[in-house]
Amino acid sequence: MQSKYRLLIIAVLALLSTAYVIKQFVFPPTVNAPANVLLDARFNTLDGKEVALKTWQNKVIVLNFWATWCPPCREEMPELSKMQDLYKNKNLVVIGQSTDDLETTKTFIQSNPVSYPVLAGDMQAMNFSESLGNTKGVLPYTVVVDERGKVIKTFFGRVNQPLLEKTLLPLLKNQASSN
Repeated sequence: MQSKYRLLIIAVLALLSTAYVIKQFVFPPTVNAPANVLLDARFNTLDGKEVALKTWQNKVIVLNFWATWCPPCREEMPELSKMQDLYKNKNLVVIGQSTDDLETTKTFIQSNPVSYPVLAGDMQAMNFSESLGNTKGVLPYTVVVDERGKVIKTFFGRVNQPLLEKTLLPLLKNQASSN
């Protein structure tokens, strides 16, 4: 009799654990950060100048949080660079938001160049990613922002071109038709 109860408890715990995982990874929390909070965020460029994300207002933004010590972050960088080159004339900008300090980021990018702007933010960048829905502190973490500054979609973990294009292409078409 006790073994039936143990099995029932294990089954219930397994079901609850599965439901939690599905909720967290398949249906991540929606982000309702006001556009002014998002666009007013300021970080350092690789030459040490502070810049606000507002610099890229009226563009579709792929904001990619990463770190130099993170293998999946480094793996997705060439593909993000390719997307920047492919869609920059369609009003898209990829922004690499490093969670490392300025010098570490600068040294890394010098030996691993990308075609998109890179900002350094250290712990401020991690805190910013949390305010944009990164409740797990996962890297890489990618946020797609429309031209009005509204967060459209977030991605936990490594992204690739086909995955991003599912979200980006409708946004870029909407922009083309509204111009």
